[in-house]
Amino acid sequence: MTEPASLTPLQPAAVTEAAARLRTLLFEVRKVIVGQDLLLERLLVALLARGHVLVEGVPGLAKTLTIQSTAQAIGASFKRIQFTPDLVPADLIGTRIYNQQKGSFEVELGPVFANLILADEINRAPAKIQSALLEAMQERQVTIGTQTFALPVPFLVLATQNPIESEGTYFLPEAQVDRFMFKVIVGYPGVHEEITIVERVSQAFPLITEQLSGDELRQLQIMTDQVYVPPAVTEYAVTLARATRSPADVGLADLQKAVAYGASPRGSVNLILGGKALAIVRGREYVLPEDVRDLAPEVLRHRVIPSYEGLAEELRVEDIVTRVIAAVPLPRVHMGDPHGTRAVNGAREAGPRDASPRDDRA
Repeated sequence: MTEPASLTPLQPAAVTEAAARLRTLLFEVRKVIVGQDLLLERLLVALLARGHVLVEGVPGLAKTLTIQSTAQAIGASFKRIQFTPDLVPADLIGTRIYNQQKGSFEVELGPVFANLILADEINRAPAKIQSALLEAMQERQVTIGTQTFALPVPFLVLATQNPIESEGTYFLPEAQVDRFMFKVIVGYPGVHEEITIVERVSQAFPLITEQLSGDELRQLQIMTDQVYVPPAVTEYAVTLARATRSPADVGLADLQKAVAYGASPRGSVNLILGGKALAIVRGREYVLPEDVRDLAPEVLRHRVIPSYEGLAEELRVEDIVTRVIAAVPLPRVHMGDPHGTRAVNGAREAGPRDASPRDDRA
């Protein structure tokens, strides 16, 4: 009987080639973008894992240019939507227009029908706009009248919010924020990076060429689905998410009253989905605990809600997440190669990779 495609083991050579293609894509984007390495990697991981990214940072940090350059490098369509309080759902998803000559209504699709969407300053839009975007992000389809339209593949929403202004903004509800795979905090560049930025702006930007087609990206998404996840890594991801709900279970009893709500099961799922994509980026056909740990801050920070006690103690969400990650030990994963390949605390030594992986706990 033919083995299901989802269970077919990946060939290391194919994963190595995929990682090389992704590095080439990142190199092409970095011809324009200076720094922002974390944002670029998380954006790439979200593309492979079919997730969405929420970016928080002050204006002028090249958030728009980053996603626009990425869209050009993968030959994808790109639309930028400036969210304002007077925006209506029809401005986002489209509407029905009456055709007098035909005597019937026709559907005019909105700007959300693109591969990469930049929802600029999403917290300036009222709830009805946020809910319209919610269906698009979660269901990857929109409903106009009685008709439902599928969104293009790949589809990724990069939403930005400005942390330095509160006037005229609408707080994103937890149900909306939970739909984002990552929340990335973008900070100011270093002094040398800023010098490079100023020098580049004084010249014409280099032309970005397509490095990956839409069909090739879809194949990489399928490859990501086939990445092997050891049971110990899955247990580690679940333990991390559960520790944000009950810090006392991992020895952080002092944080128990400081947390009102922790990460939902969607947090555990995104840790694993993101870990599989990060494994492909790093050239592996299996997930290591370090992959999950590296993604944990971006996956968990927007899913933890401090209690009144925590706010009174001025305890930041970043502090809670950092302590939880530090309190949960990394599992010890063995790949079980009879030809001499070993792994200690997830660090694998060189050797043949033709055996079926297995896992173990320290």
